[in-house]
Amino acid sequence: MEASSCELAFIFSGGELLISKDWRVNEEIRAKEVRLISETGEQLGIVSLKEALDVSLEKGLDLVEIAPLAKPPVCRLMDYGKFKFEQSKREKEARKKQKIIEVKEIKMRPNIEEHDLMVKAKNARKFLNSGDKVKVTIMFRGRQITHPELGEKLCLRFAEVLSDVSNIEKKPKIEGKNMVMVLMPKPENEKNANKKEEA
Repeated sequence: MEASSCELAFIFSGGELLISKDWRVNEEIRAKEVRLISETGEQLGIVSLKEALDVSLEKGLDLVEIAPLAKPPVCRLMDYGKFKFEQSKREKEARKKQKIIEVKEIKMRPNIEEHDLMVKAKNARKFLNSGDKVKVTIMFRGRQITHPELGEKLCLRFAEVLSDVSNIEKKPKIEGKNMVMVLMPKPENEKNANKKEEA
């Protein structure tokens, strides 16, 4: 195995060892000397590879090279199979907890009626309450584009109606024949959305 394919990143966080990419185990380790760390995280000093392998054999554990670029490389005693299993379990849990923020779009014309505006705002509120962002698009037709202030006024009115659940992330701005504004949920909304998902 080439050294470059075995490069890894490792950090100790809250006593946990996190390893990424590939790493050498037991007889795959090439160094003559290694800095040995026990299964409990205690530094055992610099020893020959043979000594380190003997210790791992004695304890019924694997010798894993966790920092190949260090001089000498750092190796740790651990149950490699159990470690890999627990790491994949943690990764699955982390993926479950991730919330993918979607951007939902609400389209309107500058001359929209108040009732229709409220219907659109009600839909936007649902999206914001579930933790998604809302892209508000005002579509200008023909000569309406010569009055961008109407679109801006409508955007700000829409944002005002939803000000209890959202903040303006991107102010109203002309993009081609449309005016676009982006609303993002208030932080407390996102927390509530995450709690609902966990329940």
